[in-house]
Amino acid sequence: MSPPRDRTRPQDADGDAFRRLEADGFDFEPIHEIDFNIDFETWPPARELLNLLAMQYPNIRAIEPSDDGPGYVQFAVEAKLTYELVLFIQASISELVAPFGGVCESWGVMQE
Repeated sequence: MSPPRDRTRPQDADGDAFRRLEADGFDFEPIHEIDFNIDFETWPPARELLNLLAMQYPNIRAIEPSDDGPGYVQFAVEAKLTYELVLFIQASISELVAPFGGVCESWGVMQE
């Protein structure tokens, strides 16, 4: 069962993503695996940072650059998908990785 549509979400990329999920009938009630991506100005990221991230999110993995795009670090969180959770994780990770030239601004969840 999905929560009632919340049209009060901000008019930003994350709010838009939630509105698309709602329109597609996404079920927000169960726990989902939510993937977050960290982009970096230069590649590869510092080993020190990867170690810090692994202490908080043991399932991190570095995705090497390819012809399709630059490299990034990805980690997953298992939780109920909420707008507030997405914003909190993106902000806290972006603060952690900023001194290393990184930012966390993208996320995704599998739709069944």
